[in-house]
Amino acid sequence: MAILTFETLSFAKKERQIEVTLLKLFKTSIPQEEIETIALFELRDSHTLSFNHQDQEKIETKFFFLLTKYFDHLTNKLTGNKATYIHKNSGIPLIGNVAFGIVHRGSSIIEIKPVTSCNLDCIYCSISEGLFSTKNDFVVEKDYLIGELKKVLDFVDEEIEIHIGVQGEPFLYADMENLISDLQAMKKVHTISIDTNGTLLTKEKIDSLAENKKLQLNLSLDALDEETAKKMAGAKSYNIKHVKEIIAYATKKLNVIVAPVLTEGYNEQEMEKIINWIKTLHPQPKLGIQNFLHYKTGRTPSREIPWEKFYALLETWEKKYDLKLHWRKEDFKVREVRDLPKPFKVGDVVKAVIKCVDRFPGSVIAVTQDRTISVPHCEFKKDKKIKIQIMRDKHNIFAGKPT
Repeated sequence: MAILTFETLSFAKKERQIEVTLLKLFKTSIPQEEIETIALFELRDSHTLSFNHQDQEKIETKFFFLLTKYFDHLTNKLTGNKATYIHKNSGIPLIGNVAFGIVHRGSSIIEIKPVTSCNLDCIYCSISEGLFSTKNDFVVEKDYLIGELKKVLDFVDEEIEIHIGVQGEPFLYADMENLISDLQAMKKVHTISIDTNGTLLTKEKIDSLAENKKLQLNLSLDALDEETAKKMAGAKSYNIKHVKEIIAYATKKLNVIVAPVLTEGYNEQEMEKIINWIKTLHPQPKLGIQNFLHYKTGRTPSREIPWEKFYALLETWEKKYDLKLHWRKEDFKVREVRDLPKPFKVGDVVKAVIKCVDRFPGSVIAVTQDRTISVPHCEFKKDKKIKIQIMRDKHNIFAGKPT
């Protein structure tokens, strides 16, 4: 009898379908009769299938082939959006796209992005992510991400901060604690910072995360007033009391930065309330007030506050409350380091293979020379070979157009 057990997959019978859940957030369904063409099987528990067949290797090969086929129909359980699973056998590199994988901008902070999706609809979101998003989602296999990151760290060969800055809420990624633990074990990583809205954290989870001494939580907090906080989060379910409790608890266990986004016309009156509340916490976390900025792909609830006015506000509050608010990259010891080479540059024409859809409708991701290239206005035909003229190459994030 062949037995297949999975940590990141779970299974459930739904009539004549086997529903497969990947990392708790993404799902697909396989017709039961298709699995039975491999061999008669039974669902032993939510993570284990047993097959009435003696050849373990043959069963694994056939079942993994079936999984790969139906992962093409993966969807996000929160939104119903289509999703792409990127793993070591997917043929999709982790460098080249701003939404997933690894982004190295030539500084001592390297970004990693294991997932897209969010449980809130913040009014200022720079990429319009959230429950009402219709974009394609991505989820990356943890071991693939760690393996590729090690290659980048070996190339840079300096101590680095790893920033988990996903397009959405990182703790929707079910393997997040294991990912952080793996990063903690890397000698060349001195800090692990992560942006989170805090809604999915519990005191028990904070206790577990606190075992990682390199970890820094950057927690969103845009208002203390309940109604204003709900409006900023774009969600009636947003629980400001819970988020405050999590911040207060986390400051006793971890390095914490509280990061409100000042959005004119919405929460100006909340900034001084937040400052006063932060000063009651012991130990006191850093407070990094951010200015709302308009992005092409983001929501626009307000106009941007001119930088001169914004910094003047910070200076006024710094003097009034004797609290540092104007943070610069030097405060975090950010420095330039060895940059990754670019296999091609703007103007080049390259041959590539279409592998999956990109985040936005009508856009695809093509692959060549261990990089991904975003190609807007291109019909998706998996594994089709195309020629692309490179239109963007900054920071090894590539975009192009078909030629």
